[in-house]
Amino acid sequence: MAQEPTINSANTAWILTSTALVLFMTLPGLALFYGGLVRVKNILSVLMQCFAIACLVSILWLIAGYSLAFGTGNAWIGDFSMVFMASITEDALSGDIPLSLHAMYQMTFAIITPALIVGAFAERMKFSSMLIFSALWLFAVYIPVCHWVWSGSGWLYNKGLLDFAGGTVVHITAGVAALVAAVVIGKRNGFPTTAMPPHNMTMTVTGAGMLWVGWFGFNAGSALAANGNAAMAMLVTHISAAAGALAWMAIEWMRFRKPSVLGIVTGMVAGLGTITPASGYVGPGGALVIGLLAGIICFVMTQLVKRVWKIDDSLDVFPVHGIGGVLGTILAGVFASTELGTFSGQGFASGINSMSEQLGVQLLGVVVTFVYTAIVTYILLKVTGVFTSGLRVTKEEETIGLDLSLHEEDGYKL
Repeated sequence: MAQEPTINSANTAWILTSTALVLFMTLPGLALFYGGLVRVKNILSVLMQCFAIACLVSILWLIAGYSLAFGTGNAWIGDFSMVFMASITEDALSGDIPLSLHAMYQMTFAIITPALIVGAFAERMKFSSMLIFSALWLFAVYIPVCHWVWSGSGWLYNKGLLDFAGGTVVHITAGVAALVAAVVIGKRNGFPTTAMPPHNMTMTVTGAGMLWVGWFGFNAGSALAANGNAAMAMLVTHISAAAGALAWMAIEWMRFRKPSVLGIVTGMVAGLGTITPASGYVGPGGALVIGLLAGIICFVMTQLVKRVWKIDDSLDVFPVHGIGGVLGTILAGVFASTELGTFSGQGFASGINSMSEQLGVQLLGVVVTFVYTAIVTYILLKVTGVFTSGLRVTKEEETIGLDLSLHEEDGYKL
């Protein structure tokens, strides 16, 4: 006679901890990381955007977000079986953890993804436009892709896409949306001729440290258990972050003659974002290679986007998160292999027996997510612009700074 599923206290304790860690990534981690990078007249606007997104997405996730993302539904979208989380009782389980905990854990992912996009349009987007766009984007982009990749009925899930913690769901969607937003909204006044250095690198490094620590909940928590898979995900996450930081620092040192604090922390974020989809499938050797490649390739992409393409992705969301997500999702299909000696991983998806077959699925996931996100994001920005009579603040408001012009507050009273 089959036993009734019961709650696993160890797994539940770890996911409770991971949930707090992932929320910590946004508030205060990402908020401080981004906040330090903008000019002093816009610090509060960035903190406000991250905070407001956390509140807004939480309520939308309660109303229908979780149900549409993880309800059975069909291959493309979930259903309305858990609207307002009415069917999520204290005793309901998801595997051997409370269903309420799974809903809360996934909520923190839904919060940080649109918050990442803030970095692309920092210092020039209307607060009202940001709120409307974030709400629409959550339902039109994040939730469908989340369902495709992480729901048991999702079509990419059933094809065997390896995305342990959000290479496609979080980083490609946020990165591509950021690139589209930067192009549609346009450059900041003075870009690229006027220098716009970070106003507080101490704040940025503090936020970066919080992101690094919080990312253990992001990746190791995605095992949804306190087991060896979670421990290995934590180890490879740390290795990739360190490798990405050192690689970025080294290439910057060689090119500009001095290693910058901004460079080493950005390389760390690149290493973290790139290992994310692969974190539950690769070993330490693979993580080292992934982190090194992340630091080098994402650095090159930042130069390409800003210096060659002249796109004002203010805080480098696309070259770090978008490209990192693409790179990590593809490399998961390589280093998951069990036949690479020291660089071997945990094996391919169920039913897939060769690297070429796994890479085919990984590339499909990357291309579909990239194209879908780009098209829908463009449409949503245009629709939002109609609702708010334009996406960006006036030239005068931008010159004054968003803190005073939108919120009538100063970040510092010194």
